[in-house]
This record gives sequence, C-alpha cells and structure tokens, in this order.
Amino acid sequence: MYEGKIIKFYREKYKLTQEQLGKDICSVTHISKIECAQTTYATDIITLLSKRLGINMELEVKKLINIKQQLFKWHEAIIMQLFDEMDQINNELEREELIKISEHNNMYQLLRARYLLLHNNSHEAFKIIKKIQKIENKLTPYDTNLLKHVLGIYYMLNEDYIAAIQTLKAIQNEFYNNPEYYYQLAVAYHTLQSPVLAYYYAEKSHHFFEYTNNYPKVIDAEMLMIIQVKDDDDDEEIINRFKNLIKSCDLCNAPDRKARVLHNLAFEYFRRKKYDQASWYYKESMLLKKSESPAYLLSLEGYILSAFHGDLIPNKKLIHHAENGLTIAKNNNQLLYIHLFKLLLYLLKSKEKEYYQYLSSKALPMFVKSGYTFWIQRSKKELYNYYYKKKLTDEALEMAQFLINP
Repeated sequence: MYEGKIIKFYREKYKLTQEQLGKDICSVTHISKIECAQTTYATDIITLLSKRLGINMELEVKKLINIKQQLFKWHEAIIMQLFDEMDQINNELEREELIKISEHNNMYQLLRARYLLLHNNSHEAFKIIKKIQKIENKLTPYDTNLLKHVLGIYYMLNEDYIAAIQTLKAIQNEFYNNPEYYYQLAVAYHTLQSPVLAYYYAEKSHHFFEYTNNYPKVIDAEMLMIIQVKDDDDDEEIINRFKNLIKSCDLCNAPDRKARVLHNLAFEYFRRKKYDQASWYYKESMLLKKSESPAYLLSLEGYILSAFHGDLIPNKKLIHHAENGLTIAKNNNQLLYIHLFKLLLYLLKSKEKEYYQYLSSKALPMFVKSGYTFWIQRSKKELYNYYYKKKLTDEALEMAQFLINP
C-alpha cells in the first residue's frame, strides 16, 4: 500500500518514466499496478526499485506512517500553546516531502492554517482555508470539523464574531473531540456582550483545560468567567479570584497572561470607582507589555482615565501620556486607539463640546463599523448623559432608544 505511493512519488520527483524505472526489473504495466496498489509484488522487486531510486523503503514507510502521529502531536502543541514545540514540529513537517502523498495532507494544511493564524498571518491562512473549502465534500469527518474550527478562529481574528459563533457551533463533537473551541465561543459571546453564554462556554472550556492539565488556558478560561460576573455584592470574592489568578500566572511563568489579569483587575477597580487601585494595576499591566502594542495602549488609556477621575496625577502629566499614546497609535495605524486618545485629550483639556462632537461624529461611527461593542455601549451612555444634561431632549431620546435596542 505505502510502497507504491512512495515509488510513484520519488519516480515523479526524479522525472523518470515508468519504463525507465522498471528497465531490467519489471514491466511498465507492473510498475503502474504497484503504484496504484492494484497488484501484489515481490519484496525483491521493491528492493530493486528502491535501490534505483536511491531510497531506503523501510525508512520511507515509517516516515509516512508517522506523519499522522506527528500531526496530532502538533495539534496538541498548538492547543497547549507550546510555541517552541509547535515551531519545531512545523519546521520538521515543512521538510517532510512525503506529506504531499499522505492521506493526512488535508489535516496538515488545516493545522498549517491554524499555525499561521496563531502567528497573526490571516492572509496566508485564508488562502489555505479557501483551497480546502473547494474539496470539503471529500474531507474526513474529523477534517470537516477541524475546518470549521480553523475558520471560526479566522473569523475571530478578523473580529467577525457572529460568523465565528455560527461556524463554531456547527462543530460535531462526535467526530471532533476537541472542546477547546468552547473557549473561542466564550470570547465571541463576551465580545458581543452576552455574559450568560460567555460564562457558560468559558466554564465548559475550563473543564476541558483542567482535564488536559493545560494550566495557562485554565487561567484564560477562569479570567473570562470572572469578568462576566457583575454582582457588586461579591466585590471581595471577585477581587480575590483575580489576585489568585495573578499568583497562578507567576507559578506558570506566564507574564503575558499576568498582564491581561492585571488589566482586568484594574478595570474591576475602575468600575467600582476605586481609582487609586485601578491606576496602580493598570500601570503594573503596562510594565509587562510591549510599549507599541494595542494591549499596552488599552492599559494606558485605562491608567489615564483612572488617574484623571481619581485626581491622582497633574493634568499636564496626563496630557503628556495621552499625546504619547496618540503618537504610538498613529505610528502603528491603530485607528481604535487614535480615536480613544484624541477623546482623552479633549477630556483632559476640558473641551467638553469638542469631546462630544468628536465622539458622535467620528469615534462612534468607527466603533459601530468595526463592531467594537464595548466602546459602542460606553459611547452611547456618555452621549445620552450629555444630551440629557444639556436638555437636548430629541437627541437624548434617540440615544436612549439605541441603548434599549442596540
């Protein structure tokens, strides 16, 4: 079975005809039947053909058989986010020529797409996805559902959360035993401001990550569960859960995750108007992030707002921070943060009219176009309060309608 495929592969690689390969060994017809697995053949013939091709058939068969095991090992490394291991396996598979004739080539291509998505290369990943979609009716049940998972992740990366949910919920667990996708569903529902469903799927993913000893992802799922809880009666419990997660990050040596936990803890303090603690945790989060990353700018915006509302730092210094944030956002063409830091500068310079004009005419339309649910809701609430305060009844009623029926 394997021998024929391997012989055909190397014969075509070396640009030999069946006649050239079989000369003084066997007939062209016999070569053709061997390659198509349509006949039995003597070991001696395979040995002679292998010698002519310059290959060790026993070794080549082992390599072809091991591809499946290697792919599942790669998939596990991707799920566990073991970057060194997944990079090593990726490099090994890229050098493995026999992958082209393996019955698991489609799985390889899909995992390659997922690997690219993990490295934020959605353009190249989508090229692979489109090719696989063209032969979807020929995929195994496992690969069909792996395609849905990879496509769902692609939609997540491109912030099309509704499409992501529709795609991920179509996965059939009986053919694809990888409940990791529950986590992506939870993130999508969280982004769309659906806390009950976000909590439900985060909890399901939490069980899976615990069962597989994937402790960094346990932290991610636990954090997602915590931030769905908005009951201020549990204030101390929620804060303690965040602090326990910070300890877990230290134990797992996970500074990136620690930065996210610190940011979310800061937001919890900010939401409760405890601006001193909020600003401190935002600053701690920033120290663990690259200064030009979107994650850094998000924490910087929170830090400036906390310090402003808590009257913790002179306005002149806050304006300087906001101007730095705007410069970074412009240099990296990060439109969301360009709007956020422009708004901050209007706020810090007490330009109320300009602030709300910019919010309604520039920032909010961009938030809506890009589907930034959190910023949409925050902006609408701010505009409603402003219109109500200014006795702009029609505008206030219109914004109230948007808040009731977003």
